[in-house]
Amino acid sequence: MIDIQVKLHDKYSVEFKIGYHIDREVEKNEFRMNTWFFVPHSLDINATTYPKDAFYKDVKSNVRLITPIYSLKEIAGGEWTPFVFLEEAFLHLVTDASKESLEAYEYQIKMFTSILKSALRGKASEAIHHEVEGNERGDMVDQYIEEVRLIVRRYRDLKKIIDVEGMPREALNYFSFGDEYLSNLVEFHTFKLLDGLKENDPVCYEREVKRLMALIRSEIDYKKINGYLVAETESVDRNRAVIYRRGMLKKYAESDLFLKSSKKKDGVLVEQIYYSIAAGLSMIFATMVAFSFQKKYGNFTMPLFVALVVSYMLKDRIKELMRFYFAHRLGKNYFDRKTTISMNENVVGWIKDGVDFISENKVPEEILERRARTDLLAADNRYAGEKIILYRKWIQLDAETLDQYGQYDIAGVNEILRFNVGSFVQKMDERDYELYVPEGETGYVPINGDKVYYLNFLTQLQHADQVEYKRYRLVITREGIQEIQKM
Repeated sequence: MIDIQVKLHDKYSVEFKIGYHIDREVEKNEFRMNTWFFVPHSLDINATTYPKDAFYKDVKSNVRLITPIYSLKEIAGGEWTPFVFLEEAFLHLVTDASKESLEAYEYQIKMFTSILKSALRGKASEAIHHEVEGNERGDMVDQYIEEVRLIVRRYRDLKKIIDVEGMPREALNYFSFGDEYLSNLVEFHTFKLLDGLKENDPVCYEREVKRLMALIRSEIDYKKINGYLVAETESVDRNRAVIYRRGMLKKYAESDLFLKSSKKKDGVLVEQIYYSIAAGLSMIFATMVAFSFQKKYGNFTMPLFVALVVSYMLKDRIKELMRFYFAHRLGKNYFDRKTTISMNENVVGWIKDGVDFISENKVPEEILERRARTDLLAADNRYAGEKIILYRKWIQLDAETLDQYGQYDIAGVNEILRFNVGSFVQKMDERDYELYVPEGETGYVPINGDKVYYLNFLTQLQHADQVEYKRYRLVITREGIQEIQKM
């Protein structure tokens, strides 16, 4: 199964979170994702102005394991939870302070905080968006507060296990990193919960705001006592140190989920074979011309000299034409890049991707139908049609290798893909567009409207016999992306 979530990352970037969920009945899981970008012709985006290298500069990709899924309730209690693995690692480190035990201890702290992050986000989202009756939402907030307080206390109680003489200094550092990150997570997601309640259920918000703020203030006070950085309203440097440290802690905590990626050009060997064939064919032509004229006119004659010069000129042209032909044929069957993804030096699988501008007659009919152009746009396209970019991905994952990852069941791999539209806004008109509207009986006033452009993209997701289509539209001005619409 493939799932995809699309959101705005910043005003010039859109983020695709693509989840490749493996089927453990199949050793080699294969996934394909094809995305067609329909670009307005007025933006002057084409194969000449926007070559492959420019596209790949605008694309940033990170590959990571899907975080194991636990609810807050499961984390707070139960026998087979991250707390069990975490406590075992603490106790084992006390009896065996080896490098391997320290690495296992650090790994469990990282996994615990990563799992907690996912659980907090899920519980907060459920409390905000769940259809409820009566005070059911308030009960969900009560559970959130109770479970968060229990989890925080249980984690911090573990410190006494390792706070003993002879422990490596790194052990307390790793605990402290996890503790600070955990506190940041509770603070952030509780604020998000408050935002959601204020917007979707003001009555519940008024009823619960004091208790949720008490939870936040308790974490802020705890951070101050322990010397952790906190955000300040009147910060001289606009909290740059706080933001930087939070980013570092996030990268540290999630580092064990990220997979190592090694990129290289795809189809290099086949490409060189084809180009060698092209060179050989051009040489055959030149040699045949030389032999023919030599046989007819003999050696050291002017006709032979002219024939050799002409054949040499044509030989190079034939070679380049054949290279172009083979390169075109190669592009249909091979990708631009192949990224090998690995975990602890074990290859998990690979991702191949390729991008090309294509003509409309090469777009599948089902994609054009889902594009659903308006009558006016269809008429305009007869004169200057949309430019179409096809971005292809082919993914293969090894289920057996993923199953070797520690004590957790890994559902698959997430690819975080960010696409920057900075190249697309360069030739856009200014955002402000002057309009006039009547005012009163005889007056009128100028007003400003937004000059927007639409970037449509359709995605086809394939895994086994499952095929799914998604369509999105970016609303863009010269000042960046205004919104993303799921069509």
